[in-house]
Amino acid sequence: MTERSTLPVAVLASGRGSNLQALIRARDAGLPIDLRLVASDRAEAPALRHAEAAGIATLALDPAGYATRRDYDLELFRRVAESGAKLLVLAGFMRILDADAVNPWRGRMINVHPSLLPKYRGLHTHRRALEAGDAEHGASVHFVSPELDGGPVIAQARIDVRPDDTETTLAERLLPLEHRLLPAAVALIASGRLHLGERGIVFDDVPLTSPLRLEDACLKPA
Repeated sequence: MTERSTLPVAVLASGRGSNLQALIRARDAGLPIDLRLVASDRAEAPALRHAEAAGIATLALDPAGYATRRDYDLELFRRVAESGAKLLVLAGFMRILDADAVNPWRGRMINVHPSLLPKYRGLHTHRRALEAGDAEHGASVHFVSPELDGGPVIAQARIDVRPDDTETTLAERLLPLEHRLLPAAVALIASGRLHLGERGIVFDDVPLTSPLRLEDACLKPA
């Protein structure tokens, strides 16, 4: 696999890094990406340790060292750009981002979120799905906009909610699907089959009217 054939990718993560690990496994299995940098707002984030073990450059940038959120975000994104990344993946990055940092990355930044967006933006998605009595729950990968968990939705994975589900069991059953969903979405972007155009997402040269759905490890039109 040559450098020319791979998509340079950076990842932002605040926590355990399980979706980062899924990307690393997918890369090692042939996903044509070059993981240039894993950055975090927490020096102790396990995601950074996973990156180091995989030989990926890391960056821990402490928000406390900056006067404003905007100052921090602009510096973080400047460092990401220096890595040469062409796609930025938010994989459990637990910060609201400033619009001035986000807007230059329009169409080049994606996020994985544990809900069927636009439902349950923000935190505690599993609890909220259970409290609402939802029959179905899931995860979404979307292009990032300045709005919290906003931006066009690329693809979703869905599971049935069981009568005896708790937050813990629901999260445990959904996580393996997230680990297939994110690499599958990245694969479509890396191959050039999917991109964000002026009027929305384009998949195989056709405007996408609803999110793709995960079936096994593949994304297909709903």
